[in-house]
Amino acid sequence: MSKMGVMVCGHGSRDADAVQQFQAVARGIAERLPQYDVESGFLEFATPIIRHGLDALIARGVTDILAIPGMLFAAGHVKNDVPSVLNTYAAEHPGVSIRLGRDLAIDLKLIRAAGDRVQEALDQVDDTVPMTETMLMVIGRGTSDPDANSNISKITRLLWEGKGFGWGETGYSGVTFPLTEPALDHAARLGYKRIIVFPYFLFTGILVKRIYHYVDVVQARHPDIQFIKAPYLNDHPLVLDAFAERVGEILDGTNAMNCSLCKYREQALGFEDEVGLVQESHHHHVEGIGTGEAHDHGHGHDHGHSHDHSHGHHPYVQADHPLGPRSMKAEVHDKSGDGST
Repeated sequence: MSKMGVMVCGHGSRDADAVQQFQAVARGIAERLPQYDVESGFLEFATPIIRHGLDALIARGVTDILAIPGMLFAAGHVKNDVPSVLNTYAAEHPGVSIRLGRDLAIDLKLIRAAGDRVQEALDQVDDTVPMTETMLMVIGRGTSDPDANSNISKITRLLWEGKGFGWGETGYSGVTFPLTEPALDHAARLGYKRIIVFPYFLFTGILVKRIYHYVDVVQARHPDIQFIKAPYLNDHPLVLDAFAERVGEILDGTNAMNCSLCKYREQALGFEDEVGLVQESHHHHVEGIGTGEAHDHGHGHDHGHSHDHSHGHHPYVQADHPLGPRSMKAEVHDKSGDGST
């Protein structure tokens, strides 16, 4: 009889705090799934890499592996990179079955967890500013996949309407537009007395720290507006519950990823030439190279993944948008990777 195990596949980061938080989440997932051996690994930068986590499971006699992406949405990492790594490994180990679960996606558990984090920010301040005069700014990771980017807008609407904010806007930390700084500058012109800035991220890292930095920058320009930094999702119990559910979905056959808006399957507006692109990983060059400042891989591109040059990614159609990646080219922060989505 085959022995089952679970593999949690993270993105990886050069930020040691992000790596530690991912590992804490992986432990939380394992606590919810005591019937399985559970391992974790990273796509890039941090160690252990995914392959080494799979090796550890096999060494303990696991032959049926249920893999889940430790990521919020299905962009390039979930659609291409992680499946490519797992398929390559499975081809090299013919006696081993590897089944990949879906991303966390739009899930009411995640919305409730996000609502709790936003409420934590609201609890920091007095109630002299009513909710109708308070604005919510949700900052997502940002990718070259319009489907994943649009999910952040839906998160914004669900939180905005659910909590009763006066207004809601969406921005991104990299790759797409509007990036955090111009998004906050725009928000400041809308006339709200208080702006809650919520990074819709699983973990800390270069990108979350960048978001909080730009909150400070824009706050200095608009001292009459109160900007409040909300905490990111991290190891909220409902996040851990959702991850555990993704494992169960593999077994009960409800594991279908929502592909109706996938640019690789259908002609998405502006991305028509990406239909049917080969599924492959572009992260071998940074696999397991380590965290922190000891290593600078020197590519000089936004390894918050602009996906528009340097190592084989298809060019991002909006790479030159004035409110997007082009505005960040001089930022030193862009040299570091982050594993938030």
